[in-house]
Amino acid sequence: MTEKRPLVAVLTGAGISTDSGIPDYRGPQGLWQRDPSAQELVTIGPYLASAEVRRRSWLMRRDAGAVDAKPNAGHRALVDLERAGVPMRVLTQNVDGLHRAAGLPARKVVELHGTAAEVQCVRCRVVSPMAAALERVAAGEDDPACAECGAVLRPRTVMFGEALDERTLQQADAVAKACQVFLAVGSSLQVMPAALLPRIALEHGAKLIVVNGEPTPYDDAASEVVREPISEALPKLVRRLVSGDLARG
Repeated sequence: MTEKRPLVAVLTGAGISTDSGIPDYRGPQGLWQRDPSAQELVTIGPYLASAEVRRRSWLMRRDAGAVDAKPNAGHRALVDLERAGVPMRVLTQNVDGLHRAAGLPARKVVELHGTAAEVQCVRCRVVSPMAAALERVAAGEDDPACAECGAVLRPRTVMFGEALDERTLQQADAVAKACQVFLAVGSSLQVMPAALLPRIALEHGAKLIVVNGEPTPYDDAASEVVREPISEALPKLVRRLVSGDLARG
């Protein structure tokens, strides 16, 4: 009888995408540290209430480079893990879509905070590509409105002041409870409710491995803490997971 391989859960935060040119908002050199007022650009109340906030928010999206970003070695390592036949799920706090762009099947990725690849009208709910909205910004529109009804367009991300989708949370909770190995990669592990997932995994007997450049609240509970750059550390960890070393250790 073939031995059942353990489920690996991978929680990814902004740190996995920095090598793709997408800024880490919460890190020591992140946007929130350099300009705390920028947080209102992704907070639902100010965004809906102020055309000026939306104008600045569109400029931030235009300049962030996320639309043109490409997967890096960290993203590709997780694709290697999946293709090696290891049962795995990625629970990502990122909205950049790079896990799926790297080749992970959509069913293997739980996007906790939604996707920045699309926008949605707040009135008629029509969904359209973010790239098309950014083209309108590049052409000179400060605050592109819905082409169907003229109402405000917003990204299909979970903004500050909004709750995460309940079904998405349930999926993530189930993965955290079922996994035998939980990797926390490039996340500060401070943003709720995603920061609860490592605790859930630990409470259900999983081994926790933290890969992050800065200390996290879970370092003391982790079996292993890795401070190497993610694009270097993750391929090494994936090789150990494929060989079964991490699950046995």
